[in-house]
Amino acid sequence: MTDRLAGKTALITGAGNGIGRATALRFAVEGANVVVSDVNDEAARSVATEIGETSIVHHCDTSVEREVAGAIEATIKAFGGIDVIVNNAGVGGGVAWDRMIAINLSGVMYGCKYGAEALASRGGGSIVNLSSMLGLISVPFPGVDGYTAAKHGVVGLTKSYALQYGARGVRVNCINPGWIETAMTDPIVQAGARGFMEEGCALGRMGKPEEVAAVALFLASDDASFVTGASYVVDGGWTAR
Repeated sequence: MTDRLAGKTALITGAGNGIGRATALRFAVEGANVVVSDVNDEAARSVATEIGETSIVHHCDTSVEREVAGAIEATIKAFGGIDVIVNNAGVGGGVAWDRMIAINLSGVMYGCKYGAEALASRGGGSIVNLSSMLGLISVPFPGVDGYTAAKHGVVGLTKSYALQYGARGVRVNCINPGWIETAMTDPIVQAGARGFMEEGCALGRMGKPEEVAAVALFLASDDASFVTGASYVVDGGWTAR
């Protein structure tokens, strides 16, 4: 443990599973108070229990603007302030366009809209948005148009809020994960596409949620004090082709 987030409070959406869970656990190890936010209360409680007394659970559907604003308010009420927001909640392919955009793009925008103001009022902080390598490229799969559009939008939102709030001490960056072993990618693996996913990767394998969480930690910490408006690709070299 290095305590890179000692004394800081972080709100993480979609923290019940996958990358969100790994990020919540890593932030807690590094000394942060963590608000585990998710629509799946049982999953969120499991993560918060694993963390212990420096964590609370907050139910939040990020497609609903007032719930995102409420999550930020609840974080401040519980811990006296907020320093880091990880807009991680998202859904995968096969979801209808309106629902996809509502969660994967509008949900991130709400987190930036209310989060940036909350952080700025305290003198600054860090927002980490979860995009995807499909925020930079696309793949020849049916049904990924909405996901690809939303994730491209997250990259744009990141740049926009970074420019708007940089002078007020708020850093806004995004992570573009590649093929990560989570419940979201499992249906693709089960459909027989693992070879396609791994063979296109320079490292020859899928990534782990913890490997994305490590980059989120860097961006949330003071180590990234001169980093804003950036997109960090965590794909094992998939997009280097």
